[in-house]
Amino acid sequence: MSVSLPLARFWAGIDTRLDRIAMGISGLCLVHCITTTVLLTVISSAGSLLNPAIHEVGLVLAIGMGGFALTRGVMSHGYMAPAIVGAFGLGIMAGALSLPHGDFEIFWTLVGVSLVALGHDLNRRATY
Repeated sequence: MSVSLPLARFWAGIDTRLDRIAMGISGLCLVHCITTTVLLTVISSAGSLLNPAIHEVGLVLAIGMGGFALTRGVMSHGYMAPAIVGAFGLGIMAGALSLPHGDFEIFWTLVGVSLVALGHDLNRRATY
């Protein structure tokens, strides 16, 4: 019993840090989306400054980190709700990536990112 308790505390600390990092990355994604929108509104050629692959790479990183942190959370505390909310947000982000730029792509991306951040916050809170 005494050996597993420190190990459980260790993993709880790792899980909490991963969720906080993932929430920070979600915030950076939100800032990126808003900044790009403003730049595109002010300067119509600003979209060509960024490589479009940044969105695909960002989604792959979000799925990887989200999948790891949220799965660890379910294994740690047993609550599925954080993982379901986070997975739903990742799905919305992936769906938004398939939309043409300018339609509702930015709106759905922001909704997805917000849900992923909420899932990580719920996961972090359930760990305590």
